[in-house]
Amino acid sequence: MTRAESRRERLQAELDAGKTPRERNVLGQFATPGPLAAEIVESAQAMVGALNSGTSFLDPAFGTGAFYSALLQVSPQDSGGTALGFEIDPHYGEPAADLWNTTGLRLELRDFTAQRPSGSGDLADLLICNPPYVRHHHIGREMKRRLAANVEKLLRLRVSGLAGLYVYFMLLSHQWLKPNALSVWLVPSEFMDVNYGSALKRYLLERVDLIRVHRFDPAEVQFSDAMVSSAVVWFRNRRPSAASPEFTFGGSIAKARARQRVDSGTLGGERKWTRFPKTVSVASKGARNKRRREPADRRGEGVHLADLFSIKRGIVTGANSFFILDEARAHEAGMSSRFLRPVLPSPRRLRTDVVEADANGVPDVGRPLYLFDCRLPLHELRRADPKAASYVERGEAAEIDRGYLAVRRDPWYAQERREPTPFLCTYMGRSLQGRTPFRVVLNKSDAIATNVYLMLYPKAPLARATSSTAGREAVWRALRRSVEAQWSESGRVYGGGLHKVEPGELGRIRADALIDACPESRGELVRQAALL
Repeated sequence: MTRAESRRERLQAELDAGKTPRERNVLGQFATPGPLAAEIVESAQAMVGALNSGTSFLDPAFGTGAFYSALLQVSPQDSGGTALGFEIDPHYGEPAADLWNTTGLRLELRDFTAQRPSGSGDLADLLICNPPYVRHHHIGREMKRRLAANVEKLLRLRVSGLAGLYVYFMLLSHQWLKPNALSVWLVPSEFMDVNYGSALKRYLLERVDLIRVHRFDPAEVQFSDAMVSSAVVWFRNRRPSAASPEFTFGGSIAKARARQRVDSGTLGGERKWTRFPKTVSVASKGARNKRRREPADRRGEGVHLADLFSIKRGIVTGANSFFILDEARAHEAGMSSRFLRPVLPSPRRLRTDVVEADANGVPDVGRPLYLFDCRLPLHELRRADPKAASYVERGEAAEIDRGYLAVRRDPWYAQERREPTPFLCTYMGRSLQGRTPFRVVLNKSDAIATNVYLMLYPKAPLARATSSTAGREAVWRALRRSVEAQWSESGRVYGGGLHKVEPGELGRIRADALIDACPESRGELVRQAALL
């Protein structure tokens, strides 16, 4: 480590300590670790050759200059090159300007996404960046409109309003690149799987020459202060070449554990890029040839869960501590049971995948929970159930009625409409010892669920096939087998190995096993799926 890098790391630690984790999270300020920055710069050097021949360098989210520091270690300050950085936050930008003031760096304390190059002298041969990981709900409405309009004007691409700020950084950087410039980005790998990453993936396939995507193992987080699954993307500012981009996974950039070249045609038809690289087993040559003759992607064939179920997320109360009561609190409140609905506990407190029920439909889970749900206006509730009205008034005194969701409901204490269903799947989890991170639950009670579960409602004719106890249990076992076999193809993964699955992603799981579990209804189920 050079003396300058040692000073930069100390400065980074001091500046990070000067902000709360909440402040840094909202602004997406997660600094690149020095060793990782050096590894990324070394990969760039391997692609472009020597970096000491007048290279013009750009970092649109400079921070304290982790990439610039690594660049100086391989490119002398007197090489004749230029360096330009942007940093929106003076908390980091002003100390960084002082740190590098003798190096010739030009550091602009401005919002990169609001800037345009003033001339060819601002364009870069090499861009390396770890853009701010600002989630869409922390981007103001007006800023989203400006960013989306700028991207559409520049690239004729429409970006989803759910996209994080890093997507706009990557797309708007296009105007700052010289022809054939190398652009390297350290970004969340989520763009590879989600719908709001489609504009970025289209850009990478159609507007530039995608060279490589390296996805770090989610269990090996790269940032100590952010549970995010990371990827590095390399591309050149030129027309796509005939060479297939390389997808690598795990280990380090230089020593990835798996590699695969994937042609652009395959990538264009693939929704989840995290399917690559596909690991190849050491099977016999005959087995390998047999697999090669099979279609690479069968998701368009057969029946899927969305053909057989309406899949909805569980309810979002906005204030579980107020709306969800155990028996003791419900008894203390003294309100009528007509406003209390059984609700399942969180998956970590649910010790079984088969939820039995008592004679009243209350789940036998040791400590039953109830959801307060009432649609009567308060003046009517005072007449119908004074104690329930008193509980509502206590909520208003605690300003529960001013919450983000509560103010959008009428009355504010009414919940989303959900009916019980026999079939639920957990929304998130971790894969331990190779087991599926998602649990499929058979619910024999009248309980509904919160948004930590996905609720699967059988469509007709599956609803008829599951009207009996035996039918429900057969479908549950088949559903569990399907999720266990295909969970790695669905959802997304975050740092630390946390997996999440959305209703649409769960719906894309193939459902052949469920069809087989209902032999008497097989033809009817297949015909219905074909009509959808």
